[in-house]
Amino acid sequence: MVDRTLAALGLAQVPHDDPLLYPGTWPRGSGLLDGDRLLPLDRLVHDDRTPVLTVGCNACPGQLRHKLDSFGITTPVPMVRTHVGGVDIGVSAHVSRAGYVSAAPFRSLTGTRALFVLWLDAEQLTAIDTTEGATLPQGNFARVWLPAPAVRVTLPDGHVLPGAYCYTNRHGVLRDGTRTPRRHPGQRPLLTALLRHSPRLRDLLGTTPEEFCARARSDATLRARATRLFAEEDLIITSGLEQYA
Repeated sequence: MVDRTLAALGLAQVPHDDPLLYPGTWPRGSGLLDGDRLLPLDRLVHDDRTPVLTVGCNACPGQLRHKLDSFGITTPVPMVRTHVGGVDIGVSAHVSRAGYVSAAPFRSLTGTRALFVLWLDAEQLTAIDTTEGATLPQGNFARVWLPAPAVRVTLPDGHVLPGAYCYTNRHGVLRDGTRTPRRHPGQRPLLTALLRHSPRLRDLLGTTPEEFCARARSDATLRARATRLFAEEDLIITSGLEQYA
Protein backbone atom coordinates (compact mmCIF):
# COMPACT_ATOMS: atom_id res chain seq x y z
CA MET A 1 0.00 0.00 0.00
CA VAL A 2 1.30 3.46 -0.94
CA ASP A 3 1.95 5.75 2.02
CA ARG A 4 -0.17 8.82 1.22
CA THR A 5 0.76 10.88 4.29
CA LEU A 6 2.08 14.37 3.63
CA ALA A 7 5.34 13.49 5.34
CA ALA A 8 5.91 10.45 3.13
CA LEU A 9 5.05 12.49 0.02
CA GLY A 10 7.37 15.33 0.98
CA LEU A 11 4.46 17.76 1.31
CA ALA A 12 4.39 18.41 5.05
CA GLN A 13 6.33 21.69 4.97
CA VAL A 14 4.69 24.63 6.78
CA PRO A 15 6.16 27.95 5.58
CA HIS A 16 4.33 29.68 8.42
CA ASP A 17 6.82 28.00 10.77
CA ASP A 18 9.86 28.35 8.47
CA PRO A 19 9.42 31.42 6.22
CA LEU A 20 12.36 30.61 3.96
CA LEU A 21 10.48 27.53 2.75
CA TYR A 22 7.79 29.75 1.19
CA PRO A 23 5.77 28.92 -0.90
CA GLY A 24 6.34 25.34 0.26
CA THR A 25 6.25 22.18 -1.82
CA TRP A 26 3.31 21.74 -4.19
CA PRO A 27 1.97 18.31 -5.20
CA ARG A 28 2.93 16.89 -8.58
CA GLY A 29 -0.69 16.31 -9.45
CA SER A 30 -4.27 16.64 -8.24
CA GLY A 31 -5.39 15.11 -4.96
CA LEU A 32 -7.78 15.22 -2.03
CA LEU A 33 -6.24 16.74 1.10
CA ASP A 34 -7.84 14.67 3.86
CA GLY A 35 -6.25 15.16 7.25
CA ASP A 36 -2.52 14.56 6.90
CA ARG A 37 -2.95 12.53 3.69
CA LEU A 38 -3.21 13.44 0.02
CA LEU A 39 -5.53 10.91 -1.60
CA PRO A 40 -6.54 10.33 -5.24
CA LEU A 41 -9.42 12.47 -6.50
CA ASP A 42 -12.60 10.86 -7.83
CA ARG A 43 -13.59 13.95 -9.88
CA LEU A 44 -12.17 17.30 -10.96
CA VAL A 45 -15.24 19.56 -10.64
CA HIS A 46 -17.16 20.05 -7.40
CA ASP A 47 -20.25 22.12 -8.13
CA ASP A 48 -21.19 22.35 -4.45
CA ARG A 49 -17.89 24.10 -3.66
CA THR A 50 -16.13 27.35 -4.63
CA PRO A 51 -13.11 27.21 -6.98
CA VAL A 52 -10.17 29.26 -5.67
CA LEU A 53 -7.04 29.63 -7.78
CA THR A 54 -3.88 29.80 -5.68
CA VAL A 55 -0.47 31.18 -6.61
CA GLY A 56 1.31 30.82 -3.25
CA CYS A 57 1.46 28.70 -0.13
CA ASN A 58 -2.23 27.75 -0.20
CA ALA A 59 -1.13 25.17 -2.80
CA CYS A 60 1.24 23.65 -0.22
CA PRO A 61 -0.73 20.88 1.55
CA GLY A 62 1.21 21.27 4.79
CA GLN A 63 0.48 24.99 4.98
CA LEU A 64 -3.15 24.55 3.93
CA ARG A 65 -3.65 21.88 6.58
CA HIS A 66 -2.00 24.15 9.17
CA LYS A 67 -4.38 27.00 8.29
CA LEU A 68 -7.52 24.88 8.46
CA ASP A 69 -6.44 23.14 11.65
CA SER A 70 -6.13 26.54 13.33
CA PHE A 71 -9.89 26.98 12.74
CA GLY A 72 -10.73 23.45 13.85
CA ILE A 73 -11.67 22.47 10.29
CA THR A 74 -11.05 18.84 9.36
CA THR A 75 -13.15 18.47 6.19
CA PRO A 76 -11.28 17.36 3.03
CA VAL A 77 -10.14 19.80 0.32
CA PRO A 78 -10.00 18.80 -3.37
CA MET A 79 -6.83 20.24 -4.96
CA VAL A 80 -6.80 20.20 -8.78
CA ARG A 81 -3.66 20.94 -10.78
CA THR A 82 -4.66 23.12 -13.72
CA HIS A 83 -3.03 25.02 -16.55
CA VAL A 84 -3.80 28.72 -16.38
CA GLY A 85 -3.45 31.43 -18.99
CA GLY A 86 -3.90 35.11 -18.24
CA VAL A 87 -2.10 35.30 -14.90
CA ASP A 88 1.39 34.70 -13.56
CA ILE A 89 2.97 34.56 -10.10
CA GLY A 90 4.20 37.94 -8.87
CA VAL A 91 5.41 39.37 -5.57
CA SER A 92 3.08 40.95 -3.04
CA ALA A 93 3.98 44.54 -2.17
CA HIS A 94 3.96 43.93 1.57
CA VAL A 95 5.83 41.98 4.24
CA SER A 96 3.61 39.37 5.84
CA ARG A 97 3.09 38.69 9.52
CA ALA A 98 4.76 35.30 9.05
CA GLY A 99 7.97 37.06 8.03
CA TYR A 100 8.03 36.36 4.31
CA VAL A 101 7.14 38.32 1.18
CA SER A 102 4.32 36.34 -0.36
CA ALA A 103 3.17 35.71 -3.91
CA ALA A 104 0.35 37.54 -5.67
CA PRO A 105 -1.13 37.12 -9.15
CA PHE A 106 -0.62 39.59 -11.95
CA ARG A 107 -2.10 39.86 -15.44
CA SER A 108 0.02 38.13 -18.05
CA LEU A 109 -0.64 37.74 -21.74
CA THR A 110 2.14 35.22 -22.39
CA GLY A 111 2.27 31.50 -21.72
CA THR A 112 0.50 29.37 -19.14
CA ARG A 113 1.33 28.31 -15.58
CA ALA A 114 0.57 25.11 -13.70
CA LEU A 115 -1.48 26.32 -10.74
CA PHE A 116 -3.82 24.65 -8.27
CA VAL A 117 -7.53 25.23 -7.87
CA LEU A 118 -8.85 24.52 -4.39
CA TRP A 119 -12.51 23.55 -4.22
CA LEU A 120 -13.55 25.00 -0.85
CA ASP A 121 -16.77 24.50 1.06
CA ALA A 122 -18.35 27.49 2.82
CA GLU A 123 -16.57 26.94 6.13
CA GLN A 124 -13.19 26.45 4.47
CA LEU A 125 -13.68 29.51 2.27
CA THR A 126 -14.44 31.71 5.27
CA ALA A 127 -11.32 30.44 7.02
CA ILE A 128 -9.01 31.07 4.06
CA ASP A 129 -10.60 34.49 3.49
CA THR A 130 -9.71 35.30 7.08
CA THR A 131 -6.09 34.16 6.77
CA GLU A 132 -5.68 36.31 3.65
CA GLY A 133 -7.20 39.40 5.25
CA ALA A 134 -9.97 39.39 2.64
CA THR A 135 -12.65 39.97 5.29
CA LEU A 136 -11.04 43.26 6.42
CA PRO A 137 -11.35 46.57 4.53
CA GLN A 138 -7.62 47.17 5.05
CA GLY A 139 -6.54 43.54 4.67
CA ASN A 140 -3.64 42.69 2.39
CA PHE A 141 -5.66 40.62 -0.08
CA ALA A 142 -9.07 40.79 -1.74
CA ARG A 143 -10.82 37.70 -3.14
CA VAL A 144 -11.91 38.48 -6.70
CA TRP A 145 -13.59 36.53 -9.48
CA LEU A 146 -11.38 36.08 -12.56
CA PRO A 147 -13.67 35.21 -15.49
CA ALA A 148 -12.97 33.26 -18.64
CA PRO A 149 -11.82 33.93 -21.27
CA ALA A 150 -9.62 36.67 -19.79
CA VAL A 151 -8.26 34.06 -17.39
CA ARG A 152 -8.37 30.54 -18.79
CA VAL A 153 -8.29 27.72 -16.20
CA THR A 154 -8.00 24.34 -17.93
CA LEU A 155 -8.52 21.13 -15.97
CA PRO A 156 -6.49 17.96 -16.65
CA ASP A 157 -9.34 16.53 -18.75
CA GLY A 158 -9.40 19.62 -20.98
CA HIS A 159 -12.49 21.18 -19.39
CA VAL A 160 -12.24 24.98 -19.07
CA LEU A 161 -13.78 26.57 -15.99
CA PRO A 162 -16.01 29.64 -16.44
CA GLY A 163 -13.69 31.38 -14.00
CA ALA A 164 -12.24 31.07 -10.52
CA TYR A 165 -11.70 33.22 -7.46
CA CYS A 166 -8.20 34.35 -6.59
CA TYR A 167 -6.61 36.50 -3.88
CA THR A 168 -5.17 39.71 -5.35
CA ASN A 169 -2.94 42.00 -3.35
CA ARG A 170 -4.48 45.34 -2.41
CA HIS A 171 -1.04 46.98 -2.26
CA GLY A 172 -0.10 46.00 -5.83
CA VAL A 173 2.91 43.91 -6.79
CA LEU A 174 6.64 44.54 -6.88
CA ARG A 175 8.24 45.38 -10.22
CA ASP A 176 11.47 44.11 -11.68
CA GLY A 177 14.17 46.39 -13.11
CA THR A 178 11.67 47.64 -15.67
CA ARG A 179 8.02 48.61 -15.27
CA THR A 180 6.80 45.02 -15.40
CA PRO A 181 5.89 42.78 -12.45
CA ARG A 182 8.66 40.82 -10.79
CA ARG A 183 8.07 37.05 -10.81
CA HIS A 184 8.30 35.29 -7.45
CA PRO A 185 11.36 32.98 -7.55
CA GLY A 186 10.97 31.52 -4.04
CA GLN A 187 11.69 33.19 -0.75
CA ARG A 188 15.46 32.96 -0.38
CA PRO A 189 16.38 34.24 -3.86
CA LEU A 190 13.69 36.93 -3.60
CA LEU A 191 14.91 38.28 -0.27
CA THR A 192 18.53 38.07 -1.40
CA ALA A 193 17.70 40.24 -4.43
CA LEU A 194 15.59 42.74 -2.48
CA LEU A 195 18.25 43.20 0.19
CA ARG A 196 20.98 43.59 -2.40
CA HIS A 197 18.97 46.30 -4.12
CA SER A 198 18.03 48.40 -1.08
CA PRO A 199 20.42 49.69 1.62
CA ARG A 200 17.41 51.05 3.51
CA LEU A 201 15.81 47.60 3.58
CA ARG A 202 19.08 46.13 4.90
CA ASP A 203 19.10 48.75 7.66
CA LEU A 204 15.58 47.72 8.65
CA LEU A 205 15.64 43.96 8.35
CA GLY A 206 19.26 42.82 8.14
CA THR A 207 21.65 41.70 5.45
CA THR A 208 20.57 38.06 5.01
CA PRO A 209 17.27 36.32 4.32
CA GLU A 210 17.50 34.69 7.76
CA GLU A 211 17.79 38.08 9.47
CA PHE A 212 14.99 39.50 7.35
CA CYS A 213 12.54 36.75 8.33
CA ALA A 214 13.49 36.76 12.02
CA ARG A 215 13.14 40.52 12.39
CA ALA A 216 9.95 40.73 10.32
CA ARG A 217 8.25 37.95 12.30
CA SER A 218 9.03 39.59 15.62
CA ASP A 219 8.16 43.23 14.96
CA ALA A 220 4.96 44.54 13.35
CA THR A 221 6.43 48.05 13.19
CA LEU A 222 9.34 46.83 11.08
CA ARG A 223 6.96 45.00 8.76
CA ALA A 224 4.91 48.14 8.28
CA ARG A 225 8.01 50.27 7.66
CA ALA A 226 9.35 47.78 5.11
CA THR A 227 5.99 47.73 3.32
CA ARG A 228 6.03 51.56 3.15
CA LEU A 229 9.61 51.41 1.91
CA PHE A 230 8.54 49.45 -1.17
CA ALA A 231 6.36 52.41 -2.14
CA GLU A 232 8.94 55.03 -1.19
CA GLU A 233 11.53 53.36 -3.42
CA ASP A 234 9.08 53.16 -6.34
CA LEU A 235 9.08 49.36 -6.42
CA ILE A 236 5.30 48.92 -6.69
CA ILE A 237 3.10 48.70 -9.78
CA THR A 238 -0.46 47.55 -10.35
CA SER A 239 -1.17 43.89 -10.95
CA GLY A 240 -3.44 44.45 -13.95
CA LEU A 241 -6.24 42.60 -12.14
CA GLU A 242 -7.67 45.62 -10.32
CA GLN A 243 -10.64 45.78 -12.69
CA TYR A 244 -11.99 42.55 -11.17
CA ALA A 245 -11.92 43.76 -7.56
